[in-house]
Amino acid sequence: MMDRIFIMGNGGSGKTWLATQLTHRLQHAAHHLDAFHWMPNFAGERPREERDRLVARAMDESSWVMEGIYGSIIRQVLPRVTTLIWLDISDEECISNLLQRGQADGGTEEQFEELLEYTRGYRLRKNHLNSFEAHERFFEVHPLHKLKLCSRSEIGAFLETFVGRGPMAL
Repeated sequence: MMDRIFIMGNGGSGKTWLATQLTHRLQHAAHHLDAFHWMPNFAGERPREERDRLVARAMDESSWVMEGIYGSIIRQVLPRVTTLIWLDISDEECISNLLQRGQADGGTEEQFEELLEYTRGYRLRKNHLNSFEAHERFFEVHPLHKLKLCSRSEIGAFLETFVGRGPMAL
């Protein structure tokens, strides 16, 4: 059931943290959609064809954990996902988490400000694949195992119940 896990949610919701927890416990490969979408150090978006090839190669593996917000990639991998996890964490908590974490992976301060603004718009965007609305649709149509986790305590309980050993300190 937990061979190919996809974690989606807003920026700052804890997708990368949860993916790390699961990959350590399950010994699955980890794939972060930012690495597919962006060139190294956020130096611009990857060409769509290259990105799609990287995603296709990763999703063909027998077991993995993927995480990210990009609806176009979610749509591409969803047919292979055996467990879909949606982190529906409040926007305020997501912003707080991002501010505590700071800019990751070599991005600029300007890019971090853009990320904060993008995160604030998650529930406001309409007809956009990287939005609450799109994630809700992906969740509703996924026919296999799926979980919607709305708080840190629910995420911790999921790790304890479904994976065991509770959260690791990172």
